[in-house]
Amino acid sequence: MATNETATKPRVLVTGASGLIGGLTIRNLGHKYAFSALNRSPVAGIPCTQADINDAAAIKPAFAGIDMVLHLSAETKDLSNWSKILSTTIAGTVNVFEAAQTAGVKRIVFGSTGGTMCGYEYDDTLPYGRLAAGKYDEVGDSWPLLTHTDPPRPDAPYSIGKLFGEATGRWFADRYGISVLCIRLGAVLDTDRPKLLRHFPGFLAHADCVQIIDKCLSAPMRLKFDIFDAISENKYRWRDTSHAKTVLGWQPTGSADLYNPDDYRPKQ
Repeated sequence: MATNETATKPRVLVTGASGLIGGLTIRNLGHKYAFSALNRSPVAGIPCTQADINDAAAIKPAFAGIDMVLHLSAETKDLSNWSKILSTTIAGTVNVFEAAQTAGVKRIVFGSTGGTMCGYEYDDTLPYGRLAAGKYDEVGDSWPLLTHTDPPRPDAPYSIGKLFGEATGRWFADRYGISVLCIRLGAVLDTDRPKLLRHFPGFLAHADCVQIIDKCLSAPMRLKFDIFDAISENKYRWRDTSHAKTVLGWQPTGSADLYNPDDYRPKQ
């Protein structure tokens, strides 16, 4: 039986709860939200429906009585496998949105990716590829920051699948009035620090990741659809995070600048 405290917390279903970001969210925000999980494997400490999001019928019970969904589940092991992207990241996301809408869920927070914009790195006429490669001396002291309103330019089938999820969210918000907030997450790493030189522009610290998820879950319900770029306060960042700061009051405190890029360069 739920305690009075649990009963008053917003009930949030987390898909892909066994992943890094799901675990960070559940551990750090359990005092604010009553979490449950929709996951293929068991998730300790919270109620868990074990099912694959590819199975539309099997996942429906997980949405009963849920206020909000944090949708993180996607194909993350093989980012270029079209078959897996189509079945999990695309078709599975449709199943999640449909189950949420049918159950009367008020909000879906969708875990998108900064990879929806990383295709700009392929354009040699732009500075972003050089920033990703750590060629900072070839760029200068400033460069145009890309915003959530710039045309998407995905870098992999995985990112295309996430763009599909954003568009699906837009349609469900327009058609059914569900609040859908999309977070284009930066590089959230198990080390909570950059692992590669290319992580320096897009690094997203654990605390900053948890904070923006919290801000999206707790935002006023009148916010029906939006897209937020989430990157820590990195010197070489090239996606603009001011929209999340203005609309949500997000205040990132982490930074890749705590680490020396030269330590990540190949030894001569």
